[in-house]
Amino acid sequence: MPQLVLASTSPRRRELLAQLGVNFEVLAMAVDEQPLPGELAADHVCRLALAKARAAAAQLGPQACVLGADTVVVLDGEIFGKPVDRDAAAAMLRRLSGHTHTVLSAVARVQGGAHVVRLSESEVTFRTLSPAEIAAYCDTGEPLDKAGAYAIQGRAAAFIRHLEGSYSGVMGLPLFETADLLAGAGVLVRD
Repeated sequence: MPQLVLASTSPRRRELLAQLGVNFEVLAMAVDEQPLPGELAADHVCRLALAKARAAAAQLGPQACVLGADTVVVLDGEIFGKPVDRDAAAAMLRRLSGHTHTVLSAVARVQGGAHVVRLSESEVTFRTLSPAEIAAYCDTGEPLDKAGAYAIQGRAAAFIRHLEGSYSGVMGLPLFETADLLAGAGVLVRD
C-alpha cells in the first residue's frame, strides 16, 4: 500500500481524513492562495488543491500518494478566502448574512506523476445576523483561519438556516470525493 500523505496545515482536514480510518502522515504545504486575474472560483480552488499536492509529492517522490485540498466561499462571483484580520472577518460575515452562498472544496491526488482532482459544491444559507452577533463571533477568534470567516462545525452552526451539499466539504475536505480518490489509488477506507 502506498504511503498516504495529507498536504495541509488544517487541523480540520486532518480530523476529517482520520474519519475514513486510513493511516496517513501530514506534510504542511503553503502555496500562494491569491486568485489569478480572471480565474473562476472552481478553477481557483482546484488549482490550489493540486498545487499543494504537487508541492508535497515533489518532496516525497513517486511512491507516495499525496492529497491536497482547498476551500473557498463564493458570493455574487466574489471569492472569499480566509480573512486577514477581525475587521475583514466581520465584513465577510456582514456580506453572508441573510444570503445563500456557494462553498467549493477541491481535493487532489498526486501519485507517480499522475493527478486527479475532484470538486464538491455546496450551497449554504445564513440567517440574518445582527451586528452584535457578528462582533461576538469575531471576538471568539474562530473566523480568522476559515474560508468565508466561519466554521460550520463551530459556533457559526447557529447561523446556518440551510445546507444543500456536503457538510464535510464545507468543513474543508469532502469525504465522498476523498474516499473515491483513495479507492482509485488502492487505499482502502475502513468502516
